[in-house]
Amino acid sequence: MTTAVTPTPIPGLLVVGIDLHVDGRGWFRETWQRERMVASGLPDFAPVQHNVSFNHRRGTTRGFHAEPWDKLVAVASGRAFGAWVDLREGPGFGTTFTIPLEPSVAVFVPRGVGNAYQTLEADTAYSYLVNAHWSPEASYTAMDLADPVVAIRWPVPLSCAEMSEKDRRNPQLADVTPVPPRRTLVLGADGQVGRALTRAFPWARAVGRAELDVTDARSLDAVAWGDYDVVLNATAFTAVDAAESEPCRTTAWQVNAAAPAQLARLAREHRFTLVHYSTDYVFDGTRDEHAEDEPLSPLGAYGQSKAAGDLAVSTAPAHYLLRTSWVVGDGPNFVRTMQGLAAGGACPSVVEDQVGRLTFADELARATRHLLESRAAYGTYNVSNAGPSMSWADVARAVYQHSGRSLHDVTGTSTAAYSVDRALAPRPRHSTLDLAKLRGTGFEPEDGRTALERYSRRAAASGP
Repeated sequence: MTTAVTPTPIPGLLVVGIDLHVDGRGWFRETWQRERMVASGLPDFAPVQHNVSFNHRRGTTRGFHAEPWDKLVAVASGRAFGAWVDLREGPGFGTTFTIPLEPSVAVFVPRGVGNAYQTLEADTAYSYLVNAHWSPEASYTAMDLADPVVAIRWPVPLSCAEMSEKDRRNPQLADVTPVPPRRTLVLGADGQVGRALTRAFPWARAVGRAELDVTDARSLDAVAWGDYDVVLNATAFTAVDAAESEPCRTTAWQVNAAAPAQLARLAREHRFTLVHYSTDYVFDGTRDEHAEDEPLSPLGAYGQSKAAGDLAVSTAPAHYLLRTSWVVGDGPNFVRTMQGLAAGGACPSVVEDQVGRLTFADELARATRHLLESRAAYGTYNVSNAGPSMSWADVARAVYQHSGRSLHDVTGTSTAAYSVDRALAPRPRHSTLDLAKLRGTGFEPEDGRTALERYSRRAAASGP
């Protein structure tokens, strides 16, 4: 069987041609065949409920109804005249489309598009799959079937049609409040990554830790998740050394593992795309470069909690797990620490046997937008700045040079020597991430040395 998908003047409203297998007994069709239909261009809309509306009389008319879910509509018997009007906020508001519905034709109706039909034969069964369970609390938008602006040419005059009293009282288009688009939500908006995401997604709702405790299941369940189509989770417990002992170890697991598991559950239930940020610490650093499919091998409690969060997020149907390293953004970080030492005349010893690449938070946010806007395949992506790998000592020397100090003012030391008399968590020696998969989506990361020079000069100009 084949599936032909044809766009319409209403964005996202798609006509689906379905092959019928006909013999002496009647006909057979596959109304929804996920693999084939997604390959043909239909969204993978994950239906959870199937409804059938049976209509005894020709001329029975129902709609226009726009519910907060997507639908795939078709007739199971008889014929109907289908009509749709775009009730979504935006330039397409009020756009219409009509088509006769026969068993070989289905229509995918996105959230916010008003759906209506009129039966052309007696005993017509109208079938629709939806990707959310019906709820009396859900927000519905309706419009007058006889609206003179929309002016649908109904085959059977509405004065003669079988209609509900409720549908006869629906408001005209001019009085309809447009259905707003689902929004983007940034969690952990007060952190380094969260601040960068807030700049990159200025239309998003930004929520800090004080506003929403992601470790509180009741608080999470109280959020109106149906209002969001993308959730960017930048919350994390990042005190690597403190995570090695209680009570911080428990907190790390709550924030880095349990909370992402809850968000993955909510993503499944409310059909939003979950973007989550992970770390090179999920690896033991024995490989020179880490690909996305390398088995997880965390060395310490922080890495273990993040690895558990990675596994949880991977269960969300629509997810981007962005694994990154050595993040630098707004707020306290290694680069700013080195700038402060340079300004104070210090000559520090810095570890030179840990190697990786810096990831500037703005670059991480740019990659996030790219993956979402390009509709890249869901899954795990390594994200960092590009260029040669550097040790922490190399980064410190570059910062000193940008600060007007000599690179020779920074001396190198080993992890073992630096760790003497310090309670430090184990760290991967090699943190460089393979960026081939990210580049395969059309994204070219900026060289880390260029970004470091720009960040250093801007940070120096803005002060501590």
